Amino acid sequence: MFTALDYQFMARALQLAKKPLQAPHPNPRVGSVIVQDQQIVGEGFHPKAGLPHAEVFALLQAGDRAKGSTVYVTLEPCSHTGRTPPCANALIEANVQRVVIAAQDPNPKVAGSGIALLQQAGIQVEEGLLETQARELNKGFIKRMQSGLPWLRCKLAMSVDGRTAMANGESQWITGPHARRDVQHWRANADAILSSRGTVAADNPKLTVRDLEVEELRQPLRVIVDSQLRTAEDAQLFSQPGKVLLACIDDTCAAVYGGKAEVVKLPASHDRVDLSALLHLLGSREINEVHTEAGAQLNGALLEAGLVDEMVIYVAPTLMGHKARPLFHLENIHSMMDRYLLECTDIRHIGNDLRFIYQRK
Repeated sequence: MFTALDYQFMARALQLAKKPLQAPHPNPRVGSVIVQDQQIVGEGFHPKAGLPHAEVFALLQAGDRAKGSTVYVTLEPCSHTGRTPPCANALIEANVQRVVIAAQDPNPKVAGSGIALLQQAGIQVEEGLLETQARELNKGFIKRMQSGLPWLRCKLAMSVDGRTAMANGESQWITGPHARRDVQHWRANADAILSSRGTVAADNPKLTVRDLEVEELRQPLRVIVDSQLRTAEDAQLFSQPGKVLLACIDDTCAAVYGGKAEVVKLPASHDRVDLSALLHLLGSREINEVHTEAGAQLNGALLEAGLVDEMVIYVAPTLMGHKARPLFHLENIHSMMDRYLLECTDIRHIGNDLRFIYQRK
């Protein structure tokens, strides 16, 4: 049974796991705290793939005080050698007494073997403390490990009457500056930003992370669904830092883009890119989270394909009228029985706008 102090120290480990603005792609977010005599003697988090894991940083800070200590870690210590040595072995060598784990690692290379190593060394292991919170931190990593698919989030901005652009396509800006800055944090946490040729043609977006104070900013992969490869060669997204992937069903014109983008030909579904195939491709490339910023057509197609995990919807205190464009283009809703049921997981003010977060029921 966990004590109040156990909860306190694991909560601190979760805070540490959130510390990097950008997730350590393709690895999960992890935080660790080492406690001796009810005092924290070491803390750590995993800042970036290729650098030491959270437990190693915490052990370095704790030094000799790690012997006989209790270690709190938000994800099961790894038991395999990747870019870094196994963390389970480091804990064993430090002679820790007890390890409290929030969630088991879904990676098949670990998946309980880290716990087994610790127990075989005589270390007391307890798991499940604040597990829900730990899994929420790494929902993209967990989904990819379990299904091969990344977590897909749609970001949308609308008026109170549910409109996203005027009939002529004008949409800048529906929401205020605070909401637009908030979007940069969602982009930063993603491994890929997904959009469509139509959105690029209408808005000419950069689809980059900007206006954030980050020492070494990692730009997510920009993915454009463009069945016939008609994206303008001089679109802004091609001149920004980071990589671009064009997903098509006809790659006849691929050479036009030269070194500007990687062109990938995918199976067709009703003369359009098979979105499930695209998401499986991104999963195979270790993409954990996909952040979508697109129009009603792509948002609707993703929803109808069952690929949307989460929606972040900003609602501006304005009305745009019935002729303006809707949030989703959905072909298959003909009665109340066909509705998509959603669960609201968060509501808050962002400047003058409201931000709702929904997941599919």
